[in-house]
Amino acid sequence: MNKYIHLIDLNDYPVSWWKLLLELAHEIREDPAAYSEACKGKIMGTLFYEPSTRTQMSFQTAMLRLGGTIIGFDNPATSSVAKGENIKDTTKIVSGYADIMVMRHPTAGSVKAAALTAECPIINAGDGGHLHPTQTLTDLMTLNEEKHTLENLTIGLCGDLKNGRTVHSLIKAMSCFKGNKFVLISTKELGLPAYMKDILAASGHGYKEVRSLDDAIGELDVLYMTRIQRERFNSEEEYMAQKGFYILDRKKMANAKRDMIVLHPLPRVDEIAIEVDDDPRAKYFDQAKYGMYIRMALILTIINHNSRPAPLVTGRTIPKAKCSNPKCITNQELYLPRYFRGSGDTVICEYCDERTLI
Repeated sequence: MNKYIHLIDLNDYPVSWWKLLLELAHEIREDPAAYSEACKGKIMGTLFYEPSTRTQMSFQTAMLRLGGTIIGFDNPATSSVAKGENIKDTTKIVSGYADIMVMRHPTAGSVKAAALTAECPIINAGDGGHLHPTQTLTDLMTLNEEKHTLENLTIGLCGDLKNGRTVHSLIKAMSCFKGNKFVLISTKELGLPAYMKDILAASGHGYKEVRSLDDAIGELDVLYMTRIQRERFNSEEEYMAQKGFYILDRKKMANAKRDMIVLHPLPRVDEIAIEVDDDPRAKYFDQAKYGMYIRMALILTIINHNSRPAPLVTGRTIPKAKCSNPKCITNQELYLPRYFRGSGDTVICEYCDERTLI
């Protein structure tokens, strides 16, 4: 039985839980001084195995504004990871020092792997191209505050839909609200993975795939731009072939609805022209600030143990099975038990959600 309230995947918790977080975040935003000592005496460990600006600083600021303190690293080269220490040992040690832990790692399923043996609650701050639940909470708060609804929206997602963990998490979340439709705007090479399309199909939400941002922008209530992520490609040539394919500029914005909003998890490279920043529909900088408030609400909820823990694993071990995803943590840290959901010849990896034949 999992005794801690980990946040690995937002969809591990019911929509009612998300709404409580959004309500608390709104209250904190309205009166932050009332929460300035809510985590006094508490310590948060931050383990960032890959670069981050907004997520890392947002979590740090959130804890400091709640009156807590921080330990951890933002460069694995300065920790025992550089000596070859595995995830289990690193997180086991740090979780013994901290009351709550936040972890970002480039490998899918890594945070769930850490949570299996951690001695405090752990929050997923991004695991490779897999999930980024606190960015999704940020996106939900932004939509709730700016559009005043999470239902009946036409949401365009543009750019790297294959590797974009923010995109995957947002689709999973917004497919839990009625009436939402999705427009997937990407090149063929960077299209949404099959397992994500399975989620949309199972939820009964409509979606379509298009190649042109110009053709799609006029029907959108929300446009979620993403960068083409250099770090997710196997070679510079593959990256350069996709870079710069989608660029949002003033000309394209002229064809959008007057109340459409533009979101972006940031950082941007060249996919949103600087000239768009002055458009009142550009909400990506506000979005980053909302992220601090929702993370304050999340930290407070988890530390106070104000909800029921979600089970970490719902499937079973299949010792001889091997996840088909080469970027799954189970194919790097071989001591991990191999958990899979489902039955028959095709099962789903508990760590990275990829389908695997056995």
